[in-house]
Amino acid sequence: MFWRGVWGYLPANIVSGVTGFLGLFLFTRLLHADEYGQYALAFAVMTLSHVAVFTWLEAGMARFWAAERGPDLTDHFHSLYRATLILSAVFVPVAGLLILALPVEAGLKAALAAGVPGAPLRCLGKLAQEHFRAAGKVGRAATVDIATAVGGLALGIGFALAGTGGAAPMLGLSLAPLRSRPFVRPGEWRLGRGGTYRRERLARYASYGFPIAASLALALVLTSTDRFLLALFLDDAAVGAYHAAYSLSNRTLDVLFIWLGSAGGPALVMALERGGRARLDEAAREQASLFLLLALPAAVGLALTAHPLAELMIGKELRAATASVTPLIALSALMAGLTTYYFGQAFTLGRNTRALFLTMAIPAGANVVLNLVLIPVLGLTGAALATALSYSLGLAAAILIGRRVLPLPAPWPALLRCGVATAVMAAVVLVMPSPGGLPELLLKAGVGTLVYGLVAVALDAAGVRGVLKRQWQVRMTREVSA
Repeated sequence: MFWRGVWGYLPANIVSGVTGFLGLFLFTRLLHADEYGQYALAFAVMTLSHVAVFTWLEAGMARFWAAERGPDLTDHFHSLYRATLILSAVFVPVAGLLILALPVEAGLKAALAAGVPGAPLRCLGKLAQEHFRAAGKVGRAATVDIATAVGGLALGIGFALAGTGGAAPMLGLSLAPLRSRPFVRPGEWRLGRGGTYRRERLARYASYGFPIAASLALALVLTSTDRFLLALFLDDAAVGAYHAAYSLSNRTLDVLFIWLGSAGGPALVMALERGGRARLDEAAREQASLFLLLALPAAVGLALTAHPLAELMIGKELRAATASVTPLIALSALMAGLTTYYFGQAFTLGRNTRALFLTMAIPAGANVVLNLVLIPVLGLTGAALATALSYSLGLAAAILIGRRVLPLPAPWPALLRCGVATAVMAAVVLVMPSPGGLPELLLKAGVGTLVYGLVAVALDAAGVRGVLKRQWQVRMTREVSA
């Protein structure tokens, strides 16, 4: 199931990565620095609102689908979708009134208002997508991702060209889930037809999902506090520069982790539910090794190519500041991905999501304190340093606390060998010439990838030779069968 998901979700994540970088490239040029900062703040608020109100429903769909059968499965869908509609009917008007009452500038208020409808629409799409992922319907889940990513970018660009300022990307994100409607409904609605709305079932989902939502809210505090404090201590342009750097680094690694996590999360649940602890350990070790094999060199590569990448991707107003903090944010993104998509799985697999909340409270609280101390002194660099230190605390907390819930194997041999291969790659890239811009990026990225690949195969890092052999055998078997 894991490798089917890895290859099945690859096209969607390529599209997501391309649209993410195109959005960064275009919006940092189509919007002024302060408008881009307003979008960054509105995006943080919209995401936090979505997590606070709707994420527990999505978590319930993802975790409990595999355990339901027959009439219980019909009740499962009916209860989740009806609860979503009820929450949406309350959320939209309340959020609208709160935005009207906020004492903020008109540009930021418009960006916030543009994001309000997005939360319930995104939830409906996510519910269907979590069902597809849990059921192993890789193609359908990937199609929803592609439709949403392409639609969001296209709509956002159109609104930006129409002169809507910082609200443009938010309008695109809010309306994009409508693009997935042909792939989601009415088929999803029929799954709950004839079912019964059961409050006790929702209470069980809430007991499981609310700690996850609270943990994600803390994670958003971890990623958003710096933006609000930068706006307080500096200005919207500083927020825009920081968000651009965060998008440049975090987007790259996040696409990678989401790709692997989309396949890995459901595979771990299935391994535990239907294969027991021994099968879970085997699947978890394989996934963690693959994460390190791909994510470790990606993070180091981003740090090494920060300047040419910023020259290529970021508008002139934000370019220099973006490049200066990209290495620290790349490190943060690596630790965040390992925490969320591997070590954090211990809490959902063990159904102890309250411990997950405690795990996220540690770095979130530290992030607020560190930002208050470091931003007034170091500005953007202080915000990036605070984030890196906070995520290191979060990773340590996830490992230590998670071991008490459901210990997941730590892939030390893979870490050692991938680390050696990454160090060799970095040594080679550091002595290469730096002509700047696209030539430097292509040169360093190409040579670095080649060097890392050769050393990783030579060391058999993360068992890469065995993986390549098995995948080749599978491909040959399919060709012979065809």
